[in-house]
Amino acid sequence: MLYLTLIVCFAVSILMTPLIKKFAFMIGATDRPNQRKVHQSIMPRLGGLAIFISFIVGIILLRPESQFSLAILLGCLLIIITGFCDDMFELPAKYKLLGQLAAACTVVFLGDLQMVFINLPFGGQLQFGFLSIPFTILWIVGITNAINLIDGLDGLAAGVSSIALITISGMAIIQGNFYVVAVGLIVLASTLGFLIYNFHPAKIFMGDTGALFLGFIISVLSLLGFKNVTFISFVIPVIILGVPISDTIFAIIRRIINKQPLSAPDKSHLHHCMLRMGYSHRQTVLLIYAMAAFFGLVAVIYSQVKIGEALVLIGIVVLLIEIIAEKIGLMGHNNRPLLNIVRTLNKNRS
Repeated sequence: MLYLTLIVCFAVSILMTPLIKKFAFMIGATDRPNQRKVHQSIMPRLGGLAIFISFIVGIILLRPESQFSLAILLGCLLIIITGFCDDMFELPAKYKLLGQLAAACTVVFLGDLQMVFINLPFGGQLQFGFLSIPFTILWIVGITNAINLIDGLDGLAAGVSSIALITISGMAIIQGNFYVVAVGLIVLASTLGFLIYNFHPAKIFMGDTGALFLGFIISVLSLLGFKNVTFISFVIPVIILGVPISDTIFAIIRRIINKQPLSAPDKSHLHHCMLRMGYSHRQTVLLIYAMAAFFGLVAVIYSQVKIGEALVLIGIVVLLIEIIAEKIGLMGHNNRPLLNIVRTLNKNRS
């Protein structure tokens, strides 16, 4: 039944996307080019609506059961409404945040999904106590926005999300968590059907309707798969989402350094930097896919090694991220502390 459902979801997404494209033009949900965007013509948004419709079809057909099901579906509905309104009216950041908080709170309070504690590597537990609720909400809202921030090139957010969903679903299979497997693969099939129209050159954008939905469902699935486990296991979803999380962190650092509001848009995200380096649109997307796949592979390896090896692996990955970020200018061309230290040491040696 699972395989048939995935085929149906993929087909529904393929069939619905052209209809959503016409609908987007009809109601004026379009994206006009400007100095911050890379596309050169008016593009329809709302593509995420096709993903969501296909997702709902899959849920109806397969009916995966969990105590969190109702809360997750209501949260998805709230996030879709938020994204739809933004694609239509370009909501101010504070209203988008309110919608995201409403969706996150629905899952946390109605579904009672909270990160209560983690087991520490060398014994004992870290209890979050009264911080469990804000911590869980922060995770959901943070990942939701991280996926939204990388939605800057044709097929980028859909592809990176698909790779994350493959990794999360694969690890859920190992854990025997059928609900996460079923929902993850349904979203994956729905996203891949849409990606046919969204890969460069895109015929339609997913818009905030899609980016917020994918970010929300990925954040929730990662919580379901790794909540209340060891500290080492807790790091796994962070690694899986390494590309959007690191891009978001460096965006925050960049804006703090430049004394800009955290919500201020700019053209210094990962994909912008790679385009400036001379990579084509398609090459940039494929390279970021490769980075996302690398993080997924690291997460799988990380889950299978001992504590000491896991900590060393994390250290290597963090160092690699910092070097790449400084090389391509994610924090700005004048903010390269690690590379500056290396240059200074080389000068002193010579």
